[in-house]
Amino acid sequence: MKSIRKHSATVNAGSMADIAFLLLIFFLVTTTISADKGILRQLPDDCPTNDCSKGTNERNLLRINLNSNDEIFVKNEIVKLEDIQQIVKAFVDNNGLSNCDYCNGEKLSKSSDHPSKAVISLSHNALTKYHVFISVQDEITKAFYDLRARYIKETFNKSPEQITDAELKIVKKAYPFIVSEVMVKRN
Repeated sequence: MKSIRKHSATVNAGSMADIAFLLLIFFLVTTTISADKGILRQLPDDCPTNDCSKGTNERNLLRINLNSNDEIFVKNEIVKLEDIQQIVKAFVDNNGLSNCDYCNGEKLSKSSDHPSKAVISLSHNALTKYHVFISVQDEITKAFYDLRARYIKETFNKSPEQITDAELKIVKKAYPFIVSEVMVKRN
């Protein structure tokens, strides 16, 4: 009997790395990566004096607090989410010093002096639900948008979509969007 030697078949694996690399490139190029959602905000400039918390009069500060039960407090009173927009508009547009010729506020002594001095302070508990926090942010943004849209209509007789960049700077100076987010304290 003749012995038959069996040779094991060998696979040339030299091009395997090339194929794997090409597949990796293919999937990287063809895969779409969803954009993260977030809040579009322009961060304020650095404080040149390193003590920017001083000088804000308490009447120019609207405190909005969210607790762990997702209740919304404005000046220590529970309010509904739907009321935030009106509260912010009334606070910012108050004209407490009566020196704002474009303000339509009630000139209350416990509300902001001028839109440029109005600060919205937003604080929340670590257990506040994210969607509640974002909803409050949205209501604050809507309030400023309405105030700015009214100013644009009265001053430039245009809609917000029609104004130029120079006019937008004027509008932002008239109604600056100043929101202070208080750091969350964790237990």
